[in-house]
Formats: sequence, structure tokens, C-alpha cells
Amino acid sequence: MKKIALVTDSTADLSEEIQKEYDIHVIPLKVRFGNKEYFDHEITSEEFYRRLAKEKELPQTSQPTPDEFDCLYRKLLKEYNEIISIHISSGLSGTLNSAHLVKEKLQAKIHIIDSKNISLGMGLMVVQAARDIREGLDALDIVKKLTNVRKNIETLFTLNTLEFLQKGGRIGKVHSILGSLLNIKPVVRVGDDGIYHTYTKARSQRKALQAIVNAFQELTRGRKRIRLAVAHGDASPAGQYLREALDNAFDLKTAIFTQVGPVIGVHTGPGTVGAAIQYE
Repeated sequence: MKKIALVTDSTADLSEEIQKEYDIHVIPLKVRFGNKEYFDHEITSEEFYRRLAKEKELPQTSQPTPDEFDCLYRKLLKEYNEIISIHISSGLSGTLNSAHLVKEKLQAKIHIIDSKNISLGMGLMVVQAARDIREGLDALDIVKKLTNVRKNIETLFTLNTLEFLQKGGRIGKVHSILGSLLNIKPVVRVGDDGIYHTYTKARSQRKALQAIVNAFQELTRGRKRIRLAVAHGDASPAGQYLREALDNAFDLKTAIFTQVGPVIGVHTGPGTVGAAIQYE
């Protein structure tokens, strides 16, 4: 039998290529438009944002059920001795609760980790775990190491509007601002508590993107930066701008560049651009 299976959920926004390269098993969250429900990434990001612009009501999202975790874990335990399962912040979703219920039921070697992060911030944790599995580390050593990895990842993003965070109930400690009137863009940080906080504000999207670069420079000062990831929600030009600005600022090529998936996109909306950085 193989030794360790690695599981995450679809909000990590990892591409199929990365999933295959690192043998990552992904359990999807869901998004519902009216009476039609889709698994996250079953509907493409492009189609999702097209529909989001047309819909009068905000689509709904839901977490994986305990039964879905049960099915996946049982299948993997036929091939693997242990499972490491890394998921979206418990401050933003109940996904971890479903995983814990199944762990208690199965009484197997399942290690469930609260990333206290989202999207590519969590994705960087998952990739690190995958690399450590490939290096032959024991599961308990990987879990212990991930505690430090989690502390050494910063995730920041900017939004066109706070409307989606507010409607979706994921506003966290982000302060309301008159952004639509003044073209002020918030820069949001995922805090150590796994919820959203206002980091700063800028008077245009371009200035907000530069503020993200400046923030990463400040937050990682004196540390070795080892991996960058950039994602956007229906905002490719702005995403490319941020990618190039970060690459130039840190002399470090962005490892992951992708579009924010539907489930995250419900809460952040179109025009979102963000990045995550891992350092030592």
C-alpha cells in the first residue's frame, strides 16, 4: 500500500495539472444558481463569472457533506495507510466539521488540518505537504511542519466591491467603505485567525495591486521568500500586472497563476485580484 494520501478541497484553486503532478485528491464544494447545483470547477470560472453578471440573486454555496468525505476517505484507505486532509479556514466554511465527523466515525489515521487560509494561500500549504510526502517524510512530521508553514504564508487580495462579501456573510473584520463612490479599493488580508481583515485601502485598483506588493515586502522582510502564487476573478490583465510586479519585486517567478474558482468567486465577485507568498 502507498503510505500517505493527500486531500484538500476545491477552494484551494489548484489546477488539474498540479493535482495530477502531486497526486492531490480534491473534494469539491458546491455552487447553486437557482435550482441548479454544480460542483466547484464543474462549471468553469469563465462560465461562472458570465452567469454571475446576469443573475439577479447571488448564487449560494455549500460545503461537502459528511457522506462525501466518508466515500472519499474509505476509497483512499484501501490504497493508503494514512490521510492528510487540508481544508479551507474554519472561520470561513464548515468544511472541516464534515471532515472531523467522518474521522471520528472511521477511527483511522486521518490528519485533518485547518489551513486558516483560502484559495492559493491554502494551495501553497497543500503543495508543500505534497512535496514533503514525495520526500518520504512521515505523516506526523509533515503535520508538525505544516504548523510552521501555515504561519509563513501571507494571503492578500483586493476587491472591486465589498458587496459580495457582505451578501455572502463572509465580511469578517473588513470595514465597510464608500468604495463605489470614491473608487477606493480595499486590500484584504487573511489573518492568523483565518478570517478577513482590512489591511489597507487604495484609491484605484492599480494602487491596490502595488499595495499588495509593498505589503509582501514588509511582511516578509528579512525572510527567504520561496514561492509565489497569483489568482484573479475575471480580471486577467490585473492579474498579469500583479504577477509581473511580484516577480520583479522578489526576483522570484510566480509558481501558480490561475483564476479564482466559482465557490470563492461567489463571495469575492468579479475583479478580485490576489496573491499568496510562502517564506521561511
